[in-house]
Amino acid sequence: MSKFWSPLVRTLEPYVPGEQPKLDNLVKLNTNENPFGPSPRVIAAITAAVDDSLRLYPDPEADALKQALADYYQVNTDQVFVGNGSDEVLAHIFQALLQQDQPILYPDISYSFYPVYCGLYGIDSQVVPLTEHFAIDPADYQQPNGGVIFPNPNAPTGRCLPLSDVEAIVQANPERVVVVDEAYVDFGGETAIRLVDQYPNLLVTQTFSKSRSLAGLRVGFAIGHRDLIEALTRVKDSFNSYPLDKLAQVGAIAALEDTEYFEACRRTVIDERERVTAALAANGFEVLPSAANFVFARHPDHSGEELARALREKKIIVRHFNRPRISDYLRITIGTPEQNSQLLEGVAQLV
Repeated sequence: MSKFWSPLVRTLEPYVPGEQPKLDNLVKLNTNENPFGPSPRVIAAITAAVDDSLRLYPDPEADALKQALADYYQVNTDQVFVGNGSDEVLAHIFQALLQQDQPILYPDISYSFYPVYCGLYGIDSQVVPLTEHFAIDPADYQQPNGGVIFPNPNAPTGRCLPLSDVEAIVQANPERVVVVDEAYVDFGGETAIRLVDQYPNLLVTQTFSKSRSLAGLRVGFAIGHRDLIEALTRVKDSFNSYPLDKLAQVGAIAALEDTEYFEACRRTVIDERERVTAALAANGFEVLPSAANFVFARHPDHSGEELARALREKKIIVRHFNRPRISDYLRITIGTPEQNSQLLEGVAQLV
């Protein structure tokens, strides 16, 4: 701890990202990256954009990307905000919309960046316990609050609320912003974007990192009422007017345009998730129903820490959270068919 640190820095508990090991020949199933590379059209678009124009600043408004997103989701461009990954978009949301006079609400088992942002921006919060089956109960969010945020599908559990339950939460909080974090929605959920024209308090975030295989480009976005988008833009332009570089913008547009490739990769991940789920269950695991590109599972006879360590010895990396209620669970990213087979073979040898 340095004497030069500000009082705020001394109190921060930063987010801990998933491990990015440098070892060779690993089966890496710990950070929910897409097992398949980006569309070839993305590579072609980025390659074509690598020219003398890189000496110039990118479009600060990312107008072409906003138009592509607006067309894709059938909204207006002034309902779209883009940022350097959905984490940056979420950071702007916390600062622009969730600094209110009452605590915000989010699930107790959820994306662990939410409490980090609360600490960074001095936002009071109240965690809402998931049910005994690790589900979000919409009735729990019908209480006084300064805003609501939750992932759907939830992470790290993978469970997904039907759109009717999401709408119930939005309807119950007409004077507060409800943020639905849809990082994994393309793997089995139904997006709430279709509701944004009905509810001016609803803001939906998504990312190109998961289903579009662009984690390395850092592209995220939010869609909602133009007043919410304007608030995010005001914060963005007070922080970094150029959050998305030229290559990220053209790559993201190309990813949106190649729907055939997107559907093929998405379908394969879903099929593999069902195969992994069935095989783990056959080996005695309890696997929560997942609508994401990962599964959340525990074995009644082995601790999560023990299984994670044993799998690592077999060069298979999964995510273990040493936290209350979930310390015996493993979050396992769905990999390629070959990676998943190696995982299942390793698990069978351990249990």
